[in-house]
Amino acid sequence: MSWKLLALPPLGADLIHHVFDPLGADVTVPVERSREALHSSLADAELVVGDFTGELAIDAAAVAAAPHLAFVQMPSVGVDSLDVDALTAAGVPVANTAGANARSVAEWALSAALDLSRQLSWADRRMREGGWPQLEAAARGSDELANRRVGVLGMGAIGAEAARLFEALGCQVAYWSRRRRDTGVYQEIDDLLAGSDILVVCLPRTPETVGLLDSRRLALLPAGAFLVNVARGGIAPDADVLAALESGRLAGAALDVFDDEPLPADHPLRRHENVLLSPHAAGSTRQSQLNIITAVIDNIRAAVEGRPVANIVNGLDSLIHHR
Repeated sequence: MSWKLLALPPLGADLIHHVFDPLGADVTVPVERSREALHSSLADAELVVGDFTGELAIDAAAVAAAPHLAFVQMPSVGVDSLDVDALTAAGVPVANTAGANARSVAEWALSAALDLSRQLSWADRRMREGGWPQLEAAARGSDELANRRVGVLGMGAIGAEAARLFEALGCQVAYWSRRRRDTGVYQEIDDLLAGSDILVVCLPRTPETVGLLDSRRLALLPAGAFLVNVARGGIAPDADVLAALESGRLAGAALDVFDDEPLPADHPLRRHENVLLSPHAAGSTRQSQLNIITAVIDNIRAAVEGRPVANIVNGLDSLIHHR
């Protein structure tokens, strides 16, 4: 019995069919990128490859519109564009691509910390304006990373790789995670913040982590600390980060994620001199994209062929069945 696969990534239909047709499923894409078209397409869908942008989110209403849905595969580590509770209640296993972009995101976090510590982007902007800010750059402060205290929030694949990279440069690394690991220096979250010159945020977005780094917690950081956020928008609310920058509590922030994406064109973060901005692209290397598409293809092939899929995140059966 042939499987019906609905592909939601914002890619051309020709590319979608090129990637997924060889797997033996009946592949479709929505006729347009709208909620109405999504719900119409879900009426017959059994397997879904999700939309990594979140534009075509699988919320509770979308789950209700998909009576035959048997499996959702996200082409990303994050699953915050899905209503996982609704999918779990409907008996639909959900998988991500855990670890596929860990190196890419960890390298971005390290690069961003280096940029902030050495004033690289700030100096580049002044140079392009015709200046020669040699003394000004020194006056703003420029530090080596060696021996800096780095706190890592979230010790999944990305956090663990980030910790390893910072340690390789001689940093003193500690972490807080919802689950304590067997290795590394663990600290309770408030203690970690109070002792972190650089805070690297790698947590998933969940109801428990939304707003976790509010103004109270950001105030625990040492004066002049740096924030590097490669997690998800809302964990460190943009308004609270901006207030910490303007108060001087934060000397700088490198942000790959935001409360609202795309970041509004008139958002004050875009104008702040001490902010390094990135369009949610920390994981977008050629290597990580290959890892992600390979993981997605392998899981869809496994589902079609009746083999267990990998990286189920909601605790359901990894063997996918027609419904």
